[in-house]
Amino acid sequence: MKVLKVVAEGLTTSFRYPHFMQGIHPTFEMPPPATIYGLICSAMGEWIEPNGIEFAYHFSHKGSFDDVEHIHVLAPSTGDLPGTKTPKVLAGTVNPFKRSMLFKPKLVLYLNKPEWQCAFKSPFYPVVLGRSQDLFSYTSVSVLELEKAERAYFEHTIAPYKMMLRMGRGYVALMPRYLDYANGRQPTFARYVILNRRINNTEFIRYEDHPEYNNFLIDPTSPQIENAHLGLWFHNFVGEYDDQPSLA
Repeated sequence: MKVLKVVAEGLTTSFRYPHFMQGIHPTFEMPPPATIYGLICSAMGEWIEPNGIEFAYHFSHKGSFDDVEHIHVLAPSTGDLPGTKTPKVLAGTVNPFKRSMLFKPKLVLYLNKPEWQCAFKSPFYPVVLGRSQDLFSYTSVSVLELEKAERAYFEHTIAPYKMMLRMGRGYVALMPRYLDYANGRQPTFARYVILNRRINNTEFIRYEDHPEYNNFLIDPTSPQIENAHLGLWFHNFVGEYDDQPSLA
C-alpha cells in the first residue's frame, strides 16, 4: 500500500472536548478524526470530499500543562447610553478558565493519497493543529510503501472501538469524527480507543472460535522494537464504522 507520510511538529496544541463550555477546557490526548480532516483541508485549500480518504497516525508530545485563557461573554445592555440615541449596546464580562495543553506535539500522519504530496509541501493555508494559534510546521513529506507483517506494535494512536476487548489497553473516548461544513457544521461522533501505551500484537487477548488478527500494515521505516515495526490502523471520516465491541 503506497501512502503519503507527513510529519508535523509544533510547540503547543490542545484538542478541546466539544461539550465543555466554561470553567475548564480539557484536551483529548490524541487528535480527533475531525481535526485531521481540517488539517487536510487547510493543506488542500478547500473543503474536500471526505469519501474515500483513509488515514492513520502516530501522535506524541513531551508533556501536558494547564494554561489560563479568558472568554468575553457579550450580551445586550439595558437602557440608552447617556447623551446618545443608541437604544442598546453590547456589554460583556470576562470569564477566565483553564485549558489543558500538550507541549511539543508531533504528528506522523499517513494518508492513502500519495498524489497530495505537492499540496502538503506547499500548503494553501498556515499549518495549525488544534487551536487556530497553535502553529505547526511540516518537517517531512514523503511517499512511502507500507508492508504487511504478522507482527506489529501499536502506540500513541487511536484504535477502532471493537479492538478494546482484544487489547485490554488504553481507554475509550467519544470523539468528533467529521464536521459537515455543507450542512451547518453538523457533527458526527464515534467511539475510539485512545492507545497511549505500546502494545505488541502478541499481547492481544485471544478468544476461542474467533479469528485472530495476524496481518498488519506496518511502516518499515519506523523503529524496530522486539522484532516488530509500528503497526497502523486506518480510519475514515464518513461511511460505516463499527462502533460496537464484538468478538466476531
